[in-house]
Amino acid sequence: MQVCVLGGTGFIGQAILGRLGAAGHDVKVLTRNPAQCRDLKVLPSVRFVRADVHDEATLEDQFHDCEVVINLVGILNESGLGRGSGAEFRKVHTELPQKCVRAARAAGVRRYLHMSGLKADSQRGPSHYLKSKGLAEDYIREHCAAGSPEYVIFQPSVVFGPGDAFINNFAGILKITPGVLPLACADAKFAPVYVGDVADAFVACLHRRDVAGRSFQLCGPDVITLGDIVRMTAELMGLKRIVLPLPRAVSRAQAAVMDFVPGKPFSTDNFLSATLDSTCDCDGLAELGLPRASMRSVLPQYL
Repeated sequence: MQVCVLGGTGFIGQAILGRLGAAGHDVKVLTRNPAQCRDLKVLPSVRFVRADVHDEATLEDQFHDCEVVINLVGILNESGLGRGSGAEFRKVHTELPQKCVRAARAAGVRRYLHMSGLKADSQRGPSHYLKSKGLAEDYIREHCAAGSPEYVIFQPSVVFGPGDAFINNFAGILKITPGVLPLACADAKFAPVYVGDVADAFVACLHRRDVAGRSFQLCGPDVITLGDIVRMTAELMGLKRIVLPLPRAVSRAQAAVMDFVPGKPFSTDNFLSATLDSTCDCDGLAELGLPRASMRSVLPQYL
């Protein structure tokens, strides 16, 4: 199939590209800087095109020869110091998907696969991240209801795997933490899903007729708190560390301070997202006939 991917150079995107390339699909990846994609150019059926994905005319032009468009573009925090207004979240998570849908329709694309997030909600989402993701879902469902293009929405919990920023960041922190690690939002619940399982879900939905117009929640087999995830990481690294859960008020205060730290390792928006448990109401991977890998079976491979 002819597939166009936005956000293909990221952590999840690379896993999806690997599977698309292995399956023999002709894949075009839109990126700002193709020169930075040297490691991915070994995939023979994957090519990289320099493009501004926020320009709707460019999207329509690039989509014209494609049967499927996959949008994986997302951010966890807004750039710049301080608590953001949400404008950057809306640009990336809401306005870009709207442009993708319009360009895909104009170009005659058959199917649009969209990466959203678990608990995305335009009305009740507590954070800019979840609200902006929810607004995109609302638009897709309304404007693709007639099947032009067909859509599939994916809503994963936190995604882990080799090269992730989630487990690897905590592993780095644990290495330099002497004895006790104060942890914000330690009681937040997740159902971490393996990046390979997420990639399999996208590939499975390229052409299946029964998935058109549906949303799939993607979760791993275990529901686990953030505190226990960090404890497991320390255990698998052979480190003796005590995880000290911070009260919610202290966690929020820490997030407010981190808003002003370059790179924003933790932010107010992250804190607000973590007030909702990132767990599934239904098993989207099982609905697609796909297995689920547990954290404990995968983490030793890359920690």
